[in-house]
Amino acid sequence: MGALVSLIGLGIMGGFFSFASSRYTDTYPIVHFPSKPADIPVRKDNSDEIEYVSIRSLLETRCKSLFTEFRPLWWLFNGHLQTIYCVLGNFKGNDRMWYDRKYLRLADGGTLGLDFAPPDQSQLHNDTPIVVVQHGLTGGSYEPYVRAILSRACAPVAEGGLGYRAVVLNFRGCAGVPITSPLLYSAGHTDDTRQALMYVAHLYPNAPLLGLGFSLGANVMTRYLGEEGIQARVHSACSLACPWDLRQNNHGLLNSFLGKHIYSKGMGGNLLRLMKKHFHALVQDPDNQVAHAANAALSLKNPTLEKFDDTFTRIAGGPSPHFPFRNADEYYIWGSSHNMVKHITVPFLAINAADDPVVRHVPMDGGGNGLVVMELTKGGGHLGWFQAGPGYVGRWTTKPVLEWLKLVGQDMVHDPKPKGRPISVGDDGFLREEGREILGCKLIEGGGIIDGNGGEDGILQGL
Repeated sequence: MGALVSLIGLGIMGGFFSFASSRYTDTYPIVHFPSKPADIPVRKDNSDEIEYVSIRSLLETRCKSLFTEFRPLWWLFNGHLQTIYCVLGNFKGNDRMWYDRKYLRLADGGTLGLDFAPPDQSQLHNDTPIVVVQHGLTGGSYEPYVRAILSRACAPVAEGGLGYRAVVLNFRGCAGVPITSPLLYSAGHTDDTRQALMYVAHLYPNAPLLGLGFSLGANVMTRYLGEEGIQARVHSACSLACPWDLRQNNHGLLNSFLGKHIYSKGMGGNLLRLMKKHFHALVQDPDNQVAHAANAALSLKNPTLEKFDDTFTRIAGGPSPHFPFRNADEYYIWGSSHNMVKHITVPFLAINAADDPVVRHVPMDGGGNGLVVMELTKGGGHLGWFQAGPGYVGRWTTKPVLEWLKLVGQDMVHDPKPKGRPISVGDDGFLREEGREILGCKLIEGGGIIDGNGGEDGILQGL
């Protein structure tokens, strides 16, 4: 019932405010290139010859759709409608995907669900590029914004696709992944990403890993890249609708009626419903601080995102020494990604929308990093970018992201030396990184072929 009320509220309030808004006028994006763009090694004219070309020149010549107009559907003419359609739209018949799920047991007892595509990989080479996806707030591999890209990236070349592999890293408790330890996840905690990438890199040591993050997942991916620096296992990354400065964007939400009562409460309610799904697993040890936080969260009624985070996420969103935080603001300051951009050491493309009602503040300077390109479209809402597609509603971002993936997966020349810290297999079967023995993962039973075209009961899509 709570999800239904939220849906109705989103529709009514967003529709009202949309008619009070002006339509898009200037439809070309703003693209910020670094003052000193880095040179990237690429194959010259589809040959084995290597040349070094600036990231700016590469995007201008090989990712031309990044510079094209975003022309929204006439009935989705502002950021509120774009965002609401992300939540309310029926996309089950579009961009259909199936996955081969594998479960990883982590060293702390937690579980991750890794969804690989295509399910039949018998025709793919071991060095086939892999798109590594991190989804949004309470999403998973079923999200329409994920499928819109992967359905094309993983399609065979003969059918017009890129012929890539992909793996979606489903957060703990999301998309049907069980909770098996007293922790959930958060926008700032990166160890689960680190451990999942350890497994993927060990499974396919010769394949370039191409990061692709959406919203909260983009924040996690960006933080991971900044924290790891030259040790990052991914070879490139693309970020869509990243929230960047969590504290500033949270305050932006709370400072408007729509932001507080529709978007913030929509996200807070989603997280509360997800926590309730896993409540019994989270309170197995009644003396654990996470159990206390879960019990406190049960009493929340229609919480804002900040209220839920202040009650639960600041405690259960990751392990010590960072968690627990004193309050949500302290967690937001720590978990932001805008201050990590300067430390990224791989080609990085970020796309945000100027009318995103969730992410109101977007840093456009790229941290002075020669590898970072920031793009701001005039419209698109939060994870929307809906425009007319071939017989259905398409997304403007699909083509630019696919061109980017082709550039960094096929055209860019990758160092054959494995990235990241050396990996070893212990007597207990856990994969571990050198110098980080506290982390680890191993494949466990379960999983198999799953239908990635539905959703999760009680959880709003698109957030």
